[in-house]
Amino acid sequence: MKDGYDAHAEVDQAIFERHADRLEARFEDPRQQAMLRDYLSDLTFAECASVLDIGCGTGAVTRRLAAWPGVGHATGVDPINAFISRARQLARGAENIAFEQGDGRSLRFDDETFDVVVSHTVITHVSQPEKLIAEAFRVLRPGGSIALFDGDYTTSTVANQSFDPLQACVDVLPVHDMYLVRRFPSLLAGGGFDDVRVRSHGYVEDPKGGYMASWIERGANALADNGVIGVELAEALRAEARRRCEAGQWVGQMTFLSAIGRRPIP
Repeated sequence: MKDGYDAHAEVDQAIFERHADRLEARFEDPRQQAMLRDYLSDLTFAECASVLDIGCGTGAVTRRLAAWPGVGHATGVDPINAFISRARQLARGAENIAFEQGDGRSLRFDDETFDVVVSHTVITHVSQPEKLIAEAFRVLRPGGSIALFDGDYTTSTVANQSFDPLQACVDVLPVHDMYLVRRFPSLLAGGGFDDVRVRSHGYVEDPKGGYMASWIERGANALADNGVIGVELAEALRAEARRRCEAGQWVGQMTFLSAIGRRPIP
């Protein structure tokens, strides 16, 4: 399955529009919102802080950042035009938010522009994540903070029995490095950050499906598109996921990690 962050020019815009709906639905999940509040609470925001959200998608996290105590302005950057268009629509009327297209590995902003940089459920989907970290360091003011948050995809499961066929749909998720979050400390330290702190956040989705249930459709389609399974089996997998959700038999769980780092003051 292609990674949307790197392959955005190759994928139909309608696909991204559907994914935009999923991103907004995921953000509405109270459990997802609780994890966001948890790690944002670990950050120190200067008065009227300027915040950058790298890989903002539809801007759900950017909108939350703009309303966070101490934040003066929030900017969201994403490489995908369809996401930026949706983000601007959803934030219409907000005076302290801006969105623009851009790659987190090559930002247009001047050095030392922001007080805080956040990248939420993005970096495992980015090839050469070190470049994103280097750019975050460059655009942060000395003493500014970075916050990374993403899933430990090696822990993601929707299985409720041994050899559960639905798990195959999860195992083809478009992630460049399933172990990346476990290297958050060394990744940030190698990028020049200090005072690095890492936290674990558990996520469980039951008995009705949420955003993890949407993985089954994407995974089944990918398996069929790659010739691993036929279209009939792909539909059977999607139907089984729907049945479990409707019957209150769904379970999905994974671990997320957050990491906070600081750009040193010379």
